[in-house]
Amino acid sequence: MQNPSWPADIIPACWILFSVIWLLAAASTKRSIYRESGARRLRYWILLVLAYLLLTRGHRLPYPFNVRIISATETVGWMAVILCVSGFAFCVWARATLGRNWSGTITLKEGHELIESGPYRLVRHPIYTGLLAMFLATAITFGHLGGIVAVMLAFASCWIKLSEEEKLMLQQFPDQYRSYQQRVKRIIPFVL
Repeated sequence: MQNPSWPADIIPACWILFSVIWLLAAASTKRSIYRESGARRLRYWILLVLAYLLLTRGHRLPYPFNVRIISATETVGWMAVILCVSGFAFCVWARATLGRNWSGTITLKEGHELIESGPYRLVRHPIYTGLLAMFLATAITFGHLGGIVAVMLAFASCWIKLSEEEKLMLQQFPDQYRSYQQRVKRIIPFVL
């Protein structure tokens, strides 16, 4: 590998940019008229925190989490960078498309709209699709079993949250959301 730090530098930069954009954009959302309780939020947040810890610390944990299962080659590194940047871009596109309807929790906004344009034409939950791509890219970069387990935990977290979001959307937009569910997959275009 000629310059092994490049993928290792670009991927954290994507995560930092993601965090900054999300924090800044959170200030310009519509007023919430319903928000899930903190106890309900814990169901998926605990999994996400565990995923983060495994992803970032898994290589330092004891066997089997520290076992390298993906080779650290230049090709693998750049494939991970492309996946991470693509996931990041997909998240940002989805967040921009949602506009003021976005929330980090399961929330119903004042004047809530059902968004079916932009990346929402491809999947019903494109932010989770992008985040999972970023998690997978980071896990590939580290190459350890802990990272792969982290991706599975992040997927479970997203799945729990999106299932609850969909229940709320079906209550708010019963016919329109049901039709949307039939046309567009949840998280992986044309697959799942």
